[in-house]
Amino acid sequence: MGQDFMIADTHFGTDSIRRYENRPFESVQEMDEALIQNWNRVVSEGDTVYVLGDFSSYGKEENKALLKRLKGTKILIMGNHDMGYTPAEWREMGFLECSRWPILYEGFYLLSHEPLYINRNMPYANVYGHVHNNPSYKDASSQSVCVSVERLQYCPESFETIRAKME
Repeated sequence: MGQDFMIADTHFGTDSIRRYENRPFESVQEMDEALIQNWNRVVSEGDTVYVLGDFSSYGKEENKALLKRLKGTKILIMGNHDMGYTPAEWREMGFLECSRWPILYEGFYLLSHEPLYINRNMPYANVYGHVHNNPSYKDASSQSVCVSVERLQYCPESFETIRAKME
Protein backbone atom coordinates (compact mmCIF):
# COMPACT_ATOMS: atom_id res chain seq x y z
CA MET A 1 0.00 0.00 0.00
CA GLY A 2 1.40 3.36 -1.05
CA GLN A 3 1.46 6.79 0.48
CA ASP A 4 -0.97 9.65 -0.03
CA PHE A 5 0.29 12.98 -1.37
CA MET A 6 -1.35 16.37 -1.87
CA ILE A 7 -0.71 19.33 -4.12
CA ALA A 8 -2.72 22.27 -5.51
CA ASP A 9 -2.43 24.90 -8.20
CA THR A 10 -0.04 23.20 -10.60
CA HIS A 11 -1.60 25.21 -13.45
CA PHE A 12 0.15 23.10 -16.09
CA GLY A 13 0.32 25.00 -19.39
CA THR A 14 -0.55 28.38 -17.85
CA ASP A 15 2.17 30.90 -18.59
CA SER A 16 0.35 33.77 -16.88
CA ILE A 17 0.47 32.01 -13.48
CA ARG A 18 4.24 31.69 -13.86
CA ARG A 19 4.45 35.48 -14.07
CA TYR A 20 1.68 36.36 -11.56
CA GLU A 21 3.13 34.14 -8.85
CA ASN A 22 6.78 34.85 -9.66
CA ARG A 23 7.49 31.19 -10.27
CA PRO A 24 11.24 30.64 -10.80
CA PHE A 25 11.00 29.34 -14.37
CA GLU A 26 12.01 30.95 -17.65
CA SER A 27 9.08 29.48 -19.60
CA VAL A 28 5.87 27.52 -19.17
CA GLN A 29 7.63 24.50 -20.71
CA GLU A 30 10.39 24.69 -18.08
CA MET A 31 7.74 25.03 -15.34
CA ASP A 32 5.76 22.03 -16.60
CA GLU A 33 8.86 19.83 -16.87
CA ALA A 34 10.05 20.82 -13.38
CA LEU A 35 6.62 20.02 -11.92
CA ILE A 36 6.57 16.63 -13.68
CA GLN A 37 10.12 15.75 -12.58
CA ASN A 38 9.47 16.84 -8.97
CA TRP A 39 6.21 14.85 -8.89
CA ASN A 40 7.79 11.68 -10.27
CA ARG A 41 10.81 12.00 -7.95
CA VAL A 42 8.64 11.61 -4.82
CA VAL A 43 5.52 9.76 -6.02
CA SER A 44 5.57 6.03 -6.84
CA GLU A 45 3.07 4.12 -8.98
CA GLY A 46 1.42 2.69 -5.84
CA ASP A 47 0.83 6.12 -4.30
CA THR A 48 -2.25 8.36 -4.52
CA VAL A 49 -2.04 12.09 -5.23
CA TYR A 50 -4.92 14.38 -4.30
CA VAL A 51 -4.82 17.41 -6.59
CA LEU A 52 -6.70 20.21 -4.84
CA GLY A 53 -7.65 22.15 -7.92
CA ASP A 54 -6.34 24.22 -10.79
CA PHE A 55 -4.53 21.33 -12.45
CA SER A 56 -4.07 22.39 -16.08
CA SER A 57 -5.16 24.71 -18.84
CA TYR A 58 -4.34 22.21 -21.60
CA GLY A 59 -6.87 20.54 -23.88
CA LYS A 60 -8.14 16.99 -23.39
CA GLU A 61 -5.46 15.19 -25.42
CA GLU A 62 -2.61 17.13 -23.82
CA ASN A 63 -4.08 16.45 -20.36
CA LYS A 64 -4.33 12.71 -21.13
CA ALA A 65 -0.66 12.65 -22.13
CA LEU A 66 0.31 14.73 -19.09
CA LEU A 67 -1.59 12.52 -16.65
CA LYS A 68 0.06 9.42 -18.14
CA ARG A 69 3.47 10.95 -17.42
CA LEU A 70 2.62 11.59 -13.75
CA LYS A 71 3.11 8.64 -11.41
CA GLY A 72 0.47 7.37 -9.01
CA THR A 73 -3.29 7.33 -8.86
CA LYS A 74 -4.66 10.84 -9.23
CA ILE A 75 -7.79 12.29 -7.60
CA LEU A 76 -8.98 15.81 -8.47
CA ILE A 77 -10.97 18.17 -6.29
CA MET A 78 -11.89 20.73 -8.92
CA GLY A 79 -10.74 24.32 -8.65
CA ASN A 80 -12.08 27.44 -10.30
CA HIS A 81 -9.76 26.90 -13.29
CA ASP A 82 -10.84 23.26 -13.79
CA MET A 83 -14.48 24.01 -14.57
CA GLY A 84 -14.03 23.85 -18.35
CA TYR A 85 -14.51 20.09 -18.10
CA THR A 86 -17.00 17.92 -16.27
CA PRO A 87 -15.90 15.41 -13.62
CA ALA A 88 -16.60 12.65 -16.16
CA GLU A 89 -14.29 14.32 -18.69
CA TRP A 90 -11.51 14.66 -16.08
CA ARG A 91 -11.91 10.94 -15.33
CA GLU A 92 -11.69 10.15 -19.07
CA MET A 93 -8.43 12.13 -19.17
CA GLY A 94 -6.89 10.05 -16.39
CA PHE A 95 -8.06 10.99 -12.91
CA LEU A 96 -9.44 8.03 -10.95
CA GLU A 97 -11.98 10.30 -9.28
CA CYS A 98 -13.03 13.93 -9.63
CA SER A 99 -15.25 16.00 -7.35
CA ARG A 100 -16.71 19.47 -7.76
CA TRP A 101 -16.97 19.73 -3.95
CA PRO A 102 -14.65 19.29 -0.97
CA ILE A 103 -14.15 15.73 0.24
CA LEU A 104 -13.67 14.35 3.73
CA TYR A 105 -10.35 12.54 4.15
CA GLU A 106 -9.74 10.19 7.10
CA GLY A 107 -12.89 11.49 8.80
CA PHE A 108 -11.24 14.74 9.89
CA TYR A 109 -9.55 16.57 7.00
CA LEU A 110 -11.65 18.56 4.54
CA LEU A 111 -9.82 18.65 1.21
CA SER A 112 -10.89 21.66 -0.85
CA HIS A 113 -9.60 23.99 -3.50
CA GLU A 114 -10.48 27.23 -1.74
CA PRO A 115 -9.92 27.66 2.01
CA LEU A 116 -12.95 26.80 4.12
CA TYR A 117 -14.07 28.53 7.29
CA ILE A 118 -12.85 26.38 10.17
CA ASN A 119 -12.74 27.45 13.82
CA ARG A 120 -11.32 25.74 16.90
CA ASN A 121 -14.79 24.54 17.96
CA MET A 122 -15.20 22.51 14.77
CA PRO A 123 -14.04 18.90 14.65
CA TYR A 124 -12.33 19.31 11.27
CA ALA A 125 -9.17 20.61 9.65
CA ASN A 126 -8.86 22.01 6.11
CA VAL A 127 -6.23 21.20 3.48
CA TYR A 128 -6.59 23.65 0.61
CA GLY A 129 -4.94 25.51 -2.27
CA HIS A 130 -6.12 28.51 -4.32
CA VAL A 131 -4.27 31.22 -2.36
CA HIS A 132 -0.79 30.45 -3.75
CA ASN A 133 1.71 32.65 -1.85
CA ASN A 134 -0.83 35.15 -0.49
CA PRO A 135 0.71 36.31 2.82
CA SER A 136 -2.76 36.70 4.37
CA TYR A 137 -2.80 32.92 4.76
CA LYS A 138 -0.42 30.95 6.96
CA ASP A 139 1.41 27.97 5.52
CA ALA A 140 -0.06 25.84 8.32
CA SER A 141 -1.93 26.03 11.63
CA SER A 142 -3.43 23.37 13.87
CA GLN A 143 -6.57 23.31 11.72
CA SER A 144 -5.45 24.26 8.24
CA VAL A 145 -2.64 23.92 5.74
CA CYS A 146 -2.12 25.34 2.26
CA VAL A 147 -0.70 22.96 -0.36
CA SER A 148 -0.36 25.41 -3.26
CA VAL A 149 2.78 24.45 -5.21
CA GLU A 150 4.59 27.68 -4.33
CA ARG A 151 4.53 26.63 -0.66
CA LEU A 152 5.70 23.06 -1.40
CA GLN A 153 8.75 23.80 -3.55
CA TYR A 154 6.72 22.76 -6.63
CA CYS A 155 6.43 19.15 -5.46
CA PRO A 156 3.62 17.00 -4.02
CA GLU A 157 3.91 16.59 -0.26
CA SER A 158 3.14 13.42 1.65
CA PHE A 159 0.12 13.50 3.90
CA GLU A 160 2.34 12.50 6.84
CA THR A 161 4.40 15.66 6.33
CA ILE A 162 1.24 17.74 5.99
CA ARG A 163 -0.18 16.28 9.22
CA ALA A 164 3.12 17.00 11.02
CA LYS A 165 2.97 20.66 9.91
CA MET A 166 -0.42 20.96 11.59
CA GLU A 167 0.74 19.57 14.94
